[in-house]
Amino acid sequence: MGNRTPLAATLAANSISTAGTSLTLIGVPWFVLETTGSAGRAGVVAFCATLPIVVAALIGGPVIDRFGRRRTAIASDAVCAAAIAAIPLLHFADVLDFWMLCALMALNGFAHTPGNTARYVLIPDLAEHAGTTLPRAASLFDAVSRGARMIGAALAGVLIAFVGAETVLLLDAATFGLSALLIAAGVRGVRAAEPRKAEAPVSLRAYGTELREGYVHVLGNRLLLAVVVMVMFMNGTDQGWNAVLLPVHAESELSGAPAIGLLTALFGAGGLAGALLYGAVGHRFSRRAVFTVCVILCGAPRFLVAAVTGTTLPLAVTMLLGGIASGVLNPILTTVVYERVPDRLRSRVSGALTAGSEFAMPVGGLAAGLLVEGAGATGALLAMGGIYFLATLSPLVFPSWRTLDDVPGAEPVQKPVPQTEVPAPAPVSRSGPSRPTPGP
Repeated sequence: MGNRTPLAATLAANSISTAGTSLTLIGVPWFVLETTGSAGRAGVVAFCATLPIVVAALIGGPVIDRFGRRRTAIASDAVCAAAIAAIPLLHFADVLDFWMLCALMALNGFAHTPGNTARYVLIPDLAEHAGTTLPRAASLFDAVSRGARMIGAALAGVLIAFVGAETVLLLDAATFGLSALLIAAGVRGVRAAEPRKAEAPVSLRAYGTELREGYVHVLGNRLLLAVVVMVMFMNGTDQGWNAVLLPVHAESELSGAPAIGLLTALFGAGGLAGALLYGAVGHRFSRRAVFTVCVILCGAPRFLVAAVTGTTLPLAVTMLLGGIASGVLNPILTTVVYERVPDRLRSRVSGALTAGSEFAMPVGGLAAGLLVEGAGATGALLAMGGIYFLATLSPLVFPSWRTLDDVPGAEPVQKPVPQTEVPAPAPVSRSGPSRPTPGP
């Protein structure tokens, strides 16, 4: 039996950090609506918070390899703790200007991405270190993240109502600090977590070469490219939902921050159930069939239900069911990425995947704010929901999704030769499909 401590510490750190992020996801938009009363400004803050995420993902892969995945995760959480804590502290001192809020959220987004990537790319090595299978570790990673998101969202709704958004942000800062301590103490003795010896001296040319390898690998794999394009549109509309549409809908039609917490927690609870369900029985079914059904059900219905109803119950049921469908998606995609990306390129490719997948997030939050002010909340919900639905039709339309069930490196199944045959069978090649390699 392997050493499970590094895997357990990483899962715990990621769950605590994710719970804290849920506090910010609800706390910051509500803080902006409370202090400014403007959906447009909430969209601007969302833009400032997410654009640096894309920038960090675009350039950060080689940095993670050279600096070390463990060190990156620790440093990332420490910077995020300081940035988030500064928002309520400056507000209490009555010196927080709107541009300061935007700048601090930008710093948080820029620092948060490398830490997330570092923990994510460690999972295959930690799974091997712990003596568990990759699909099980991937499902567990997603399940604990979704469970933490559920708990964080529920806490945020209650705490905002009782102690205010400022205190919620201070609690979020504390979760980042605890996450850093867990990684520092628990992830030791794992070679993949330490700085990787540079293949070339540090220079802009060498850095550019390493960075380019990740993007070439993604562009050379049609399935990964299809995943990136689809998830880019999903994440963009999700950002509009989380940062603007849901807070505005809750403020005008529902019970405010507690409703946001309840709905987000239900989505997280469904996601946790879906991830655990797939980890238990998902291997029995076609990945493509399961993924296609779940991706269509996971997001677009909530936009439609929110647009046509003004009560909590229908939207709560939709969020729960959508969460279950959503919980199935990440274990499938995570396993596919791990199967198709060699360890040497994992940080660089993950950075490229993150950058592409989150490319539309800054626009999504900003567009949602502008749509609400220009077309009203109902029009904005229908427009964003329509974009989400069209994006999720991708697995039904593009041929590259047909390879979702393929496992690179797997041996083809050979039919047994009947023993009554006299001639000896000819030698059969045992080589399966080759693993994708970076570059042409």
